[in-house]
Amino acid sequence: MLAIFLKTLPFFAIIGLGFAAGRIRFFTAEATVYLTKFVFYFALSAMLFGFAANLDLSAVFSWAFVWAYFLASSLVWALVAAVALLRGAGPEEAVFEAHTGVIGNVGFLGIPMLTLLLGKAAVGPVLLVLAVDLIVFSSVLTIVITGVREGRMSLGIFRVLAVGLLKNPMIVSVSLGLAWGATGWKLPVPVNEFMTLLGAAATPCALFAIGGSLAGRSAERWPVAGWLWISKLFLHPAAVAFAAFVVFPVERYAAGVMVAAASLPVAGNVFILAQHYGVAPQRVSTAILISTAISVLTVTAVIALVTH
Repeated sequence: MLAIFLKTLPFFAIIGLGFAAGRIRFFTAEATVYLTKFVFYFALSAMLFGFAANLDLSAVFSWAFVWAYFLASSLVWALVAAVALLRGAGPEEAVFEAHTGVIGNVGFLGIPMLTLLLGKAAVGPVLLVLAVDLIVFSSVLTIVITGVREGRMSLGIFRVLAVGLLKNPMIVSVSLGLAWGATGWKLPVPVNEFMTLLGAAATPCALFAIGGSLAGRSAERWPVAGWLWISKLFLHPAAVAFAAFVVFPVERYAAGVMVAAASLPVAGNVFILAQHYGVAPQRVSTAILISTAISVLTVTAVIALVTH
């Protein structure tokens, strides 16, 4: 486990560096916003396009994998939502707490870290996890919040969903990459080198941006936030592990990557959504902050377990 910890430590050290730079205001909140935009729209998109363009989807896609991750995550999602409702929270708060309990930082942290630690073969499984998170659970969040506020379901909700998916650069870059890969053509050398060069900036910039964004957050609503990060760091990967290794016939390497992805801390975009909708931003912020700090140890432990 020490060897794995030493390999994961540089990733979290860059997050810590970004956090320190933000805390002393050497790197302002505005600078963090623009760095995040650079990663989200350019560097990470280039990395994802390059991965997808060189990926044989038929060789990595597995319905057993998708069902294992989806059903295990849905179980945890429903549990966290039920606990919130039993506590007296409203449906909007319940769905946001459920979202916080299962959506990990796969895009900014998982893709660069897991592909380096577990090998390039991890790209396919990680992208499948990201697709379920973005397409299924983010859609459920939008449908529930919009339906509750409008008091009814309408076709307009699905139009909002479609536009949101089309505006997400991670979905667009992966889709375009897979479409190119399906042609069987190799990327032209200048294009491939451009994507490689730009994509190489994704890992350090994304990690630094995570740290910078955490620097501006305060820890409040400890009891509820504590339950949420426990759900994300412990319940979610445990449920996914049971589904992938016991219930469904998922190939063992892919199952290990799935569990490692499920062990990641709460994603930063959950807080962005919470702010956008004005629902529970403080408890979500605290869950992100604490889960990211504790994941230095928990993610290391999970990766050590799945690689053995």
